[in-house]
Amino acid sequence: MAKTEKKTFEESIARLEEIVGALEKGDAKLADSLKLFEEGTKLATDCGKMLDEAEQKVVKLSKGADGAPVESDFTGEAEGNGR
Repeated sequence: MAKTEKKTFEESIARLEEIVGALEKGDAKLADSLKLFEEGTKLATDCGKMLDEAEQKVVKLSKGADGAPVESDFTGEAEGNGR
């Protein structure tokens, strides 16, 4: 049984770009195109999950009263921006 290694985000994006290029050419057989499409769909889902995980790890750095950096959770929205 072959061990399945998890690809990095960059490797997954590169492979997804290869798949898109192959599908755009249109010279693959239907069965091969379907396999590529399925692989691409899985890669896109995996990349989305990796981005979600990365976003959850991001922290917001701000300057404290004493000038030292202070970490807080990143909310994704600018707080108190008046909008």
